[in-house]
Amino acid sequence: MSLSVGKSKLVGSYKDLMVRWEKTKAIWDDPMSLDIERTLLEPMEPKIRAAVSAMEKMGEMLARARRECE
Repeated sequence: MSLSVGKSKLVGSYKDLMVRWEKTKAIWDDPMSLDIERTLLEPMEPKIRAAVSAMEKMGEMLARARRECE
């Protein structure tokens, strides 16, 4: 799997998770759901952004290495 495919899958899966969570929140609103959102879902966004940024940088480095090796 290429980095761009992996990045797309990661971003797409995260978006899908958040859409599903919003639907779930509409019918599940208690202290446990709030805890899940605070402890699991909210901390996930900056980690996803950091991973995507790292994947983009790695892609640039690999592309440069390929050009230099030609």
